[in-house]
Amino acid sequence: MAFLELTNVSKGFGGPPVLSDINLSIGLGEFVAIVGYSGSGKTTLISLIAGLLRPTAGAITLDGQPITGPDPERGLVFQNYSLLPWLTVAENIALAVESVYPGKSPADQAEQVDRFIAMVRLAHARDRLPRDLSGGMRQRVAVARTLATLPRILLLDEPLSALDALTRASLQDEITQIRRTDNTTILLITNSVDEALLLADRVIPLTPGPGATLGESVTVNLPRPRDRKALNHDPEFKRLRALITNRLLGYRTGVKANVTRKLILPDILPEDLDAPRVNRPPRRPSEIREEVVALNS
Repeated sequence: MAFLELTNVSKGFGGPPVLSDINLSIGLGEFVAIVGYSGSGKTTLISLIAGLLRPTAGAITLDGQPITGPDPERGLVFQNYSLLPWLTVAENIALAVESVYPGKSPADQAEQVDRFIAMVRLAHARDRLPRDLSGGMRQRVAVARTLATLPRILLLDEPLSALDALTRASLQDEITQIRRTDNTTILLITNSVDEALLLADRVIPLTPGPGATLGESVTVNLPRPRDRKALNHDPEFKRLRALITNRLLGYRTGVKANVTRKLILPDILPEDLDAPRVNRPPRRPSEIREEVVALNS
C-alpha cells in the first residue's frame, strides 16, 4: 500500500473541473515533484492533499487513512511565507510547536524550536522580526516552522519560485539535506524542470487545465548527492530534461480554445478636427437630425 494515495480525484468550483481523474501513489520516504504551467491547478492539488480543500470526487488517503481536513502530519510550506509579522523568528516557529505539542514542557518545546532554527542556519536571526529578514531568510523560517511540527509528509507549494537564483540554490541544498537526514516523504510543486530533476526521485508533469490531470511519471535515476554544475554536463540529465519539457510543450500544443465575444461599438462619432472648435460633446448617431431651413431671399 502506498503511503500517500489519490484515487480518481477531481475538483471543481462550480464550473469546469480544475483537476480531473488524478491518480497518484507516493511511497514512504519518496521525494516526488509535480511540474506544470502556472494556472494548471498545482496549488489546488496540494491544497487537496493538505486537507484545505475537499475533492469533488475521488479519495485521498495517507497511510490508509482518509484525508478529511488539515492535520499536522501533513506539513505545508506556502509560497508566500505566511509569517506573523509581529512575532520573531523563534516565536513564529514556537507558535507552531506549541499548537501541535501542547503537552510538551516549555523546555522541550524551546529545544525543538532551537533545533530547527539551527537546521536552516538562522540561529543568528532568531530574535528578528520578519521585516528584518531577506526573502530567502523568511522562506527558511517557513520551512523550519513546518519541519518543527515533525510532519509525516512535507508538502512544498512552489516555495522557491519568488527567490533569486543564489537564494533558491541555497534552499534547494537545505531541502536536500533535510531529506538526507530525516528521510522525510516530500511532495514538491514546481514550475522548474531543472529543480525537479535536481531534488526528486520521480517527476510527474501536470497537463494544462481546465480538467488538468497527471501525465506519465518519469523516474530520476541520477546518483545522489547531485551537483547542479555537474548535472548540466550529464547526458542522462539532458535526456530527462528534454523528455519532460517536450511532454509539457506537447500538452500545451494540444490545448485549443474558441472564444466568442459580442462587441458593442460605442454610440459616438469622431470629431471633425478641421472644423472650428466648439464647446459641445462629441456627436452621437442618435443625435443627428435632418432639418429643412427656409431662407428668405
